[in-house]
Amino acid sequence: MPERRAVTTRIPARLDALPWSRWHWRVVAALGVTWMLDGLEVTVVGSLGPTLQRSETLGLTAAEIGWTGSAYVAGAVLGALYFGRLADRLGRRRLFLVTLGVYLAATLLTALSFDFTSFALCRALTGLGIGGEYAAINSAIDELVPARVRGVVSLSINGSFWIGAAAGAALSLVLLDPARLAPDLGWRLAFALGAVLAFAILLVRRNVPESPRWLITHGRVAEAEAVVASIEREVRAQHGPLAAPEDTLAIRLRPPVSWAEILRLLLRRFRARAVLGFALMGSQAFLYNAIFFTYALVLTRFYGIADERVGLYIFPFALGNALGPLLLGRLFDTVGRRVMIATSYAVSGLGMLVTGWGFSRGWLDATSHALCWSAIFFVASAAASSAYLTVSEVFPLEMRAIAISIFYAIGTGIGGFAAPALLGTLIGTGSRDAVFLGYALAGALMCLGALAAALLGVDAERKPLEAVARPLSAD
Repeated sequence: MPERRAVTTRIPARLDALPWSRWHWRVVAALGVTWMLDGLEVTVVGSLGPTLQRSETLGLTAAEIGWTGSAYVAGAVLGALYFGRLADRLGRRRLFLVTLGVYLAATLLTALSFDFTSFALCRALTGLGIGGEYAAINSAIDELVPARVRGVVSLSINGSFWIGAAAGAALSLVLLDPARLAPDLGWRLAFALGAVLAFAILLVRRNVPESPRWLITHGRVAEAEAVVASIEREVRAQHGPLAAPEDTLAIRLRPPVSWAEILRLLLRRFRARAVLGFALMGSQAFLYNAIFFTYALVLTRFYGIADERVGLYIFPFALGNALGPLLLGRLFDTVGRRVMIATSYAVSGLGMLVTGWGFSRGWLDATSHALCWSAIFFVASAAASSAYLTVSEVFPLEMRAIAISIFYAIGTGIGGFAAPALLGTLIGTGSRDAVFLGYALAGALMCLGALAAALLGVDAERKPLEAVARPLSAD
């Protein structure tokens, strides 16, 4: 076998040394909007349930609506695994353009669906695009932003899901109001508007460069140097002369990581980190899918809230979720990952147990319940976002996207399928005590996530990615 070509570069250090600039804001806006789209999708579809059961729309049954949710989750899992693998092999930029294109086309087709089969298929295709986005976008963002703010940026972007959720709740109040729009028109417009937004984002995203870190590990050193030089020129024009870091990274170019090597690395070399990723992603996914997908059912069944007013209660819930990562995110870079992740998971889990007990005793009404959820998920949103941050920074660059995909698929598979079905069944009993058991399970899993973070957490705050997880090509 011929000797692998050696490369020595200062590119990672140069990227980490950059002051925050308008260029970084553009990258965050162009890439981070994925989570807003996902939040918009999930909230609008959740609010559409009663409307889609009407004979003048698609005439779906409750079971069929549930299956369309499962189709979306299944598509997201498959999309994460398929596109995540390609993002490591073909590059971040190529994939985050393709996955957004898939989302755009699928959302537009959803607006034109005409029966259960076409609607479910379009929802699966939409999930395919969103799932692929998670892997490509998290990888690109972590590799482009400076290490000292990687935590707050990642948490804020992941938390923007709930800005989309709040927008979806507000949109549903307008588009699903029969006094404003015919029922068969409002729900179609909701999806069509999502496609229009995705198209606008696609135009902006074309200007985001490929990750220089990815380029150097694939032998495209001259291209990586040109990208970094272009970024530095723009940042220098805003901030003046830049620091010239001396830290270098030496690597030897290597073939792409195979599936066998990925599994071996996860099960042996990075076993503790794999357990940590599984615990964090699985517990937060169960919590969110258990609560969010069944919140409307709790409001209508136990509190007698009218279908068209559900969005009013989702809005403060979404607001608390959106503010949490924004206001707490900086602590993950200053106080530290291990302390903040463990604390946020523990507070969320204990809050679930207390609120669930109050619900079972009948101490809450719809308003106080909504306020409790808002407070709990203010913290839980930061916890959940930190799970995505963790799995994107604790594995080597050559397998970063597929690692995100694997843990996203595991978490979404567990939470997306098991949690809504379990809570839906418990709510169907009409027993508050039965529902409390589901809330208690979600809270207990979050507490287990806190324990995993305390014991297995990685102190990655303010450290270069290459120091947190040494590239495989640097071995």
